[in-house]
Amino acid sequence: MNTADPKLLLIIGPTAVGKSTLIERALVDFSVLEDIVTYTARPMRAGESEGHPYHFISEERFKELIAQGFFIEWALVHGRHYGVGRDQIQTAHTRSKILVVDINVQGAKTVMREFATAVSVFIQPPAIDALRNRFIKRGITDHEDLARRLKSAELELAQACDFHHIIINDDFDSAYGQLRKIIEKLEKNQ
Repeated sequence: MNTADPKLLLIIGPTAVGKSTLIERALVDFSVLEDIVTYTARPMRAGESEGHPYHFISEERFKELIAQGFFIEWALVHGRHYGVGRDQIQTAHTRSKILVVDINVQGAKTVMREFATAVSVFIQPPAIDALRNRFIKRGITDHEDLARRLKSAELELAQACDFHHIIINDDFDSAYGQLRKIIEKLEKNQ
């Protein structure tokens, strides 16, 4: 392992699969973890604020940052830009933290090419119907939007085997227990 590489824990999976909830619990339980906050050009939703769960910037600023090479990876997801900034990874790495990144499939593959030591964990729902129900609970009821998100989720689920670990988030405590073991192993190898 290259000690110059940051310790990255990539949490991957479709929208609404429970990645954020798992990460929030892990951040409480493990002081060695540091959450990397993704940048987005989408509008802020009710209950969100700057830095939680994203750094919110304009579409114009996002494009400027792309041109400057600011992002380790960036993608257009559901019509909005999202990206992981190099600055946070470099800063947290100097503090010897394990960096947790909530990221999509495309972004994870890009990060894994740059950081071969990254550990990837794919979170998947027990069934596509469970994901449909989670979308509806989030207020996504427009038929076209729901269909687009489910199609995107199916494409992501088909790539789950491309990652180091797969956790089925059917029961939160069980899923978290599996994630906890992965983090403990990373912490031990710190």
